[in-house]
Parts: sequence; structure tokens; C-alpha cells
Amino acid sequence: MPTRRDSLALLAAASTLLLTGRAGAQAIDLSPEQPGRVRAPRDEEAIRLIGKEAKFARDGVLTVGNSTGRFPFAGYASDTRTVIGAEPDLAQLVADALGRRLEIVSTSWADWPLGLASGRFDAVISNVTVTEQRKEKFDFSTYRKDLLGFYVKATNPLVIREPKDIAGLKVIVSSGTNQEQILLRWNDQNVKAGLKPVDVQYYDDDVVLYLALESGRADVYLGPNALLGFRAAREGRTRLAGTLSGGWPVLAEIAVTTRKGAGLADAITHAINTQIRTGTYARALARWNLSDEAIEESRTNPPGLPRA
Repeated sequence: MPTRRDSLALLAAASTLLLTGRAGAQAIDLSPEQPGRVRAPRDEEAIRLIGKEAKFARDGVLTVGNSTGRFPFAGYASDTRTVIGAEPDLAQLVADALGRRLEIVSTSWADWPLGLASGRFDAVISNVTVTEQRKEKFDFSTYRKDLLGFYVKATNPLVIREPKDIAGLKVIVSSGTNQEQILLRWNDQNVKAGLKPVDVQYYDDDVVLYLALESGRADVYLGPNALLGFRAAREGRTRLAGTLSGGWPVLAEIAVTTRKGAGLADAITHAINTQIRTGTYARALARWNLSDEAIEESRTNPPGLPRA
């Protein structure tokens, strides 16, 4: 019987084909060493902004929680242990700027709030959307816009622009996510208008998920646009049918998340602003074939002041 380590090794091998499969896209380095990872210089101003009340999980270390498993955000290297991807690269830039060694802690999506609140890690970099509810418990340092995408089978002509366009459809979404809450609100709006309800589907396995989409058992997959678009561009079996903000009906942003009042948000915000302004973050994204369009149209936060 294959072990989990065997399964991860197969996944890493398959990912190599996935990440190099599109013409014009640069090959992705899945080695645990990551020799091409972009690094940042120590940022004394960012370090001075660390609050006196700040307590790190480990001395000299920036411990970052990440829900690992999907490229380009974060996945496992060819050794099936080392976490690599665009989010770990951003975490490395922040750790470098703060003069600390980086340690990534893999956690499930459902467990990151408790892990952060308990001090298991100092920050979370895991495609976390800033919401009013989350602002009550966490501080944020934003680094890109939150854009969700509706993806369908490549041959499906469906276009989705507003809630009524999903009435009666079978829509895949991940449980416990911001996009799930938006989908459920769209569905409630449709039902109140007398339209057919959405058949919401949940899958824990990406292979089964995409099989359902391609076989017609599901019509649409709603998820982070960067993630789903990354896969669509390389496999060609799905396509974008529409987008919406992750904060629908208002704009939303993705942010490094820290405990509220932990004294880290100002320092991290300054560090990120510097990397955006100097182009270092754009180079880090390019390693994963991601455009710098993801960086909030190159806007930066006021130094030391998290916008969220």
C-alpha cells in the first residue's frame, strides 16, 4: 500500500509536469534548496517598528503559518517535506527584512486562526482575505487584491457576471472559506428572488474535484483566481467564466495576518512596502509565473500603517 510519503512524491513529480507544461512559462524549481529564491536586505526601519510588546514564538525566528498544498501559493518540494511557493517566498522577504530566520509551519486552513491566537506562529501568510469580522481578532498587512474566479470546463460557454447567472448550477467551493460565504449569499439572494437554488459541492481531493468538473457532475468551481488560473493555463482543461472581488460586494485584499495588538503589523507592512517599491516582490512572483498585476496595481501602504 502506498504511504503518504509515496503519494507526496508522486504529487511532486506530477507538479513538475504541471508547472512546466505551458509554452512560454519558465520552468518551476521544485527543489528543497530553492537556489533562485529572491532575498531581501535587513530593513532597520521595519525592525524599529516592531512593538515593544511583540513576543515571537522563537527567538531570532519569524514563524509563519501556511495552509500548504496548492501551487503557486504553496506546495511541497521534491523532498515532500520542504514548503515552497509564492507565499513562502513572500514570508522569506519579510523574515529577511526583520533580520530573522524563517520557519514555515504547515497547518490546515481551519486551524490557522487558533494557531495564530495561541502563539504557535507569529504570522499567517496563506491567502487570507481581510474581512470586518477578522479585523476584530487580527491585524493585517496587505500585499495584493483578493480576486476570485469562476472556472468551468474549457468547452463550457458559460459566463458568470452576477448572482442570477449561477442559479440552478452545481458549484464547487471549499468549506470554511470566504468564497463559500459569498456563494451562499448569492444563493440566498437567488432563492429570495424565486430562482433555482445552487447545488453546493465540497471536495477534499483536487483530483476528484477536477474530475467532477470535467465530467459534468459539477458546472463551476469558485476559488482564488490566481490559484485556479495557474492550473488552467498549464492544463488547458478549464477556463475562466467570470471574476468577483473576495470581499463582494466591496473590494477586498489579501494580507499577512498577525494577532491583534501583537506589535508586528506596522513592521511587516513597512517591510512589504519596501519589497513592492523596489520590485523585489515582483521578482519573487515571477519565479512562479505570476504577474506583478497581483500586487494591488503596484500601490503600497503608507509606511508603518496597515491600510486594513
